Formats: sequence, structure tokens, C-alpha cells
Amino acid sequence: MKIFFACHRFPFPPNRGGKIRPFNMIRHLSEKHEVFVGSLAHTQTELDEGAGLREYCAEIYDDVVPERKRRLRAVRALPGVAPSSVAYFSSSRLRHKVTEAARRISFDAVIVHCAFAAQYGLQVPARFRLLDFGDLDSVKWFDYSQCRPFPLSWGYYVEGHKLRRYERQMAGSFDYCTLTTSGELEEFEKLAVDCPHSVIPNGVDGSYFRPVGGPARGKPVVVFLGRMDYYPNIDGVLRFTESVLPIIQTAVPEVEFRVIGSNPTPAVERLRDSRNVVVTGYVPDVRSFLKDAVVSVAFLRMARGTQNKVLESMAMGIPVVATPQAAKGIQALAEKHLLVASEPEAFAAAIIRVLRDPELQKSLCEAGRRQVEKAHTWSASMEKFNLILGDLGRPAPGLWEKSRVESANV
Repeated sequence: MKIFFACHRFPFPPNRGGKIRPFNMIRHLSEKHEVFVGSLAHTQTELDEGAGLREYCAEIYDDVVPERKRRLRAVRALPGVAPSSVAYFSSSRLRHKVTEAARRISFDAVIVHCAFAAQYGLQVPARFRLLDFGDLDSVKWFDYSQCRPFPLSWGYYVEGHKLRRYERQMAGSFDYCTLTTSGELEEFEKLAVDCPHSVIPNGVDGSYFRPVGGPARGKPVVVFLGRMDYYPNIDGVLRFTESVLPIIQTAVPEVEFRVIGSNPTPAVERLRDSRNVVVTGYVPDVRSFLKDAVVSVAFLRMARGTQNKVLESMAMGIPVVATPQAAKGIQALAEKHLLVASEPEAFAAAIIRVLRDPELQKSLCEAGRRQVEKAHTWSASMEKFNLILGDLGRPAPGLWEKSRVESANV
């Protein structure tokens, strides 16, 4: 088949959440089909660094839209009914390239990752269209509206409603929709759209993220992994350092908190002045900064879909302590595969338990790794993808109902 694949972030290298899932889909599809990709980059450097994507594609249609221009387009959309977040990913140049490609090529299928990129898939004639929402971003904006001060809270609330209408419209324009988790599936069903849908879980590359060496020795290290220009991560790290870390330091004075992630904001950079806090900024290989970690934390109050940071830590055999929001998208059991806590005192107590108990460390290491291998491999997720595509997009009978039952049992 000839497949047009659109995604909102240039999906190579797969080094952040918005790139990992579409890249794995593209790589899988390229094994048996011709894949034609349309996507955007923020800078020419980002586009140049993504040259390796060509190995998996017949053609690539791209455009570089700088951050300043994106924000201007988003602001201009504020008074209208169209979501600003859709305008942020809009490019007339990319639309033109895609239109020209559709005139030359007869596509069998259109696959879009993220509703923001649906604007490019709709203009391509094809016999089957699949929209991989991943997460429903409207819910994220509603979450932001609860956590940000006025007038930002009002702006996110309005954007959430505009995006919810857009998501409903886009879902009705595709033949099939997919989500990352059972929680996202529940949110999708609130759209009340008569469109077949199911869950394709996120995976993790277990051959890349794997345990290294024996038990961590020396200074006990607690880590946070994630891009530090993303608000939920920034909020989580700042709140952890303020309300959780001091409790841990009282019980375990020598503990080190290591923040591993690119593009730290000034507020995150200032954490370097705190006792035993390390902010790495960009690192070429996060594994070298994770290998001596005793605990990986996800102290997030805003978390949609699957947290790749949690999967990657579990795959490396690092015990994880997460909030319910961060753990919800992981197919794992609290107290068996990871620890879950909400309030600062309980979260700190869970970390201290792991730091002081080598047997608990070992149990969580082994159980977490096994669970990732069982429930979060890309190979298993892509088998579900294959079933959905079926014969030019006609799913096998009962797939939709089977997927709903599986999701309910997660």
C-alpha cells in the first residue's frame, strides 16, 4: 500500500513523547508499505537532524515554521472558533506540498498522528483514514485551566472547549480512531462520535533501555527524566523540590536529586543552587545519567496518556514512584510494579522506603522490567495496528469490541 502519514512534530530522532509514537508507527509501516510523511519542524537544524527518517520513507513533505511565527498564528486565532493550538501547527506551504503529492500519487490510506495534524490528512483522497489521537489534548487544556493563574486559566478553559469541538469534528471525518490508554478511550467516548475506536498502547525499546550493571552504590540518587521546557514537567520538578525533597533530605541527608532533560527553563536552572540538586540540561544519552539511580520519580499533577519517562525507567530496572495521574497510563499495579502516592508526605515516604530497603528495590526492579516486557513493547502494539489496518482498513470482525474489553481490563 501507499500510505500518507501526517504528524505534528518531525518524528526523528524519536527523542521526545510527541515523536516516539509516530516514528515507531512509520518504521513499522515501512517494512511492508511505501510511507509518505508530512510534518513540521521548528528550525532547519531540527529538520537536518531528522534526516535519518528518509531511511523509512518514500518521500517526505516538510516545512520549517519558527516558534515566533507559530505563536503569532496561535494569537491571531484567539478571537475565532478554530483552536489556537491547531493554528500553531498550521502551514500553508506544507498543505501545498501535500496537495501536490496527492495529485501525483494514489494513496491507499491516510494515517494521522495527533488531531493537530488532521488538517493535512483531510485533503488527501484515500480509501481508508485513521486518526491516532494518542491523547485528547482538550483534556490537557482543561487540566491546565485548573493549575494556572488567571487570565491563563481562562484562556486554557476556552481553548479546551474549542479544541473539544474540533476533536469531535475530526473524529467524525475519519474511518477509525486510536488512543494510547483506556483512560484516553473513556475521554474519547465522551465525544459521542459514531466511529470505531480502540487502544494502541505506547511501547518502549527494551533493547535500548535495559538494566546496566548491578545495584546502585555510593550516594543515593533520585532522578526525574523529561524535557524541561514542558510545563507539566517544570511544575512537577519545582513542586517536588519545594515540598518533597526536603522531607527526603531530613531522613537521607546524602540523597542527590538529578533532573535529566533538555532546555531547562530559568526556574529549573535556578535549582542548581539547591543542596544536592543536579540539573543536567541536554545530554546525548540519558542512560549514562540513569544507570546509578535508585529511584525515578514522576511527581506530576498534570499527566495525559502514557508517561514515557516511567516506561523507560521501568525498562532500565529503576524503581518508580509516581502520582496516580502519571501512573494511570501505565499497565502496571501499584506496590507490585511501581509505587503510587499523591501528597508530598506520602510521596516522600514511598521514596524513603525504596532508598532504605534493598529487597524492595530488587523486587520493583525485576517486576517493573518484566511488566514492561509484557505490556509495553512496540512489537505487541504494532500487531494491534496491523489488525486495525486489516485489508485496506477493514478491521477484522469483533476487533472493536475485543479492544474495548481489553482496555476495560487494563
